[in-house]
Formats: sequence, structure tokens, C-alpha cells
Amino acid sequence: MSGLLAGKRLLITGVITDASIAFSAAKIAQENGATVVLTGFGRLSLVERIAKRLPEPPPVIELDVTDPDHLAALPDKVREHVDGLDGVLHSIAFGPQSVLGGEFLNAQWEDVSKALQVSTYSYQSLAVACLPLMQSGGSIVGLTFDATKAWPVYDWMGVAKAGLESANRYLALHLGKKGIRSNLVSAGPLRTMAAKSIPGFEQFEDAWAARAPLGWDLHDTTATGKAICALLSDWFPATTGEVVHVDGGYHALGA
Repeated sequence: MSGLLAGKRLLITGVITDASIAFSAAKIAQENGATVVLTGFGRLSLVERIAKRLPEPPPVIELDVTDPDHLAALPDKVREHVDGLDGVLHSIAFGPQSVLGGEFLNAQWEDVSKALQVSTYSYQSLAVACLPLMQSGGSIVGLTFDATKAWPVYDWMGVAKAGLESANRYLALHLGKKGIRSNLVSAGPLRTMAAKSIPGFEQFEDAWAARAPLGWDLHDTTATGKAICALLSDWFPATTGEVVHVDGGYHALGA
């Protein structure tokens, strides 16, 4: 086996369609020598069908990151397929329609709390659930959308991502003593299923493609997938608590 991730055992969440960022990451990881296990929630048969489009169809484990029983059972379920993990991709986010699309002032705590639990707290809960499977040198990677700014229509999901970026720093602090890294990839807007569910998301897609110094392809998840795999590899052994931007350079521009 050869490649950047040769011999690595990876748990990848968030594959819904072959346009998912997680799908791209799983494909590139396999092409670079990794053994991949996927998780799915809800439409498990859909994830299993999409998994067959990968170079090597991986096993799929059911996981609801808001269910303590699912999290507690995760290590044993993973061990049915691999004897440990070297890396984990957290590609999970959700917010009810009421917390998006310009509804910031109207959103109720019941819906906001759901967005925060799934999109922010689950980064910590997934990491903790996977710790029994990981050793020093392991890597946890999550996905964010630049939370240093307020974006049109993103509203409480922007707040959730800000929390995720803070949680990443605290995970880096607490997992560092175990030799495990925690980093995020901040991708530009991509037309994934998650993006399509955000009302008015197209408001800044065109501006991004026009203004990013390197340009930006709204349909190409490859660059993001490559960054994820690089962070899951051994090539960033002293990098943790970081947010790596993969957005064509848009974040570096002024308003």
C-alpha cells in the first residue's frame, strides 16, 4: 500500500451524496492508501448506496451524534471493521429552517439549541467517543464556514460555527496531552445538499466565485477533500487548534 494515508484507519461522517465534501475526502483517502469506515444517520440505505461509488465500498455504521447510546456503542461498532482509528472526519451540521435565512431575531431557543448541539457540541462528543480507538499521532478534522464574519442568511448557523471553531481550540488543548491533533478546514461555499437547504445561500456564491483571488468553483469539492486528507496524514505533526482556509483566498480580502 502506498500514498499519503497508507495504513491509516479513518472514520468519516457526513457522506450523503457524491457531492458531499465527506465523499470527496473518503475517495481521496482511499486513493492514498487509507481504510475507511463511514457513518450515516437517518437514510442509511442512501449512504450505503453512495458508498458503493467509492473506489473500495466501505462499511457504514449508523450514528446519531445526539444519541448517547449511539456514541457509547461506537467503539465496538468500529472494531467490527478495524482494530483502531488514526483519524476522524467530523462533517456534521444541521440547523432548522427557522434559524437561517434572515430569521436571526426571530429564532427560538428550542431550534437554536438543536443547531448548536448538532453543529457544535457534536464535535466534542464524537471526539470523546472515538478516543478509546485512538493513539498518539491521531488526528481529528472538522468542517467550518468562516465564523469571523456575519454572513447574509447564515444567522445562527454562523454562531454555531463560531462555537465549533472555539471547541476546536479547546479540543486541541485537551487532546494534545494524548498526542492527538484537532483542526478545522474552512471551505468556501459549495453546492452540497447542506448548502441547498439554506434559504438565500446563492446571495454570496456568485460574489465568492468572482472575487476569490484564485477563483472558486462552487461544484468542486476536491480541494477541500485534499486539505482534509493532508490534515489526517502525518504531514502536519505539530499543527493543532488551526483553521485551514480552502476558499480560493476569499477570507484574506477586505469588505
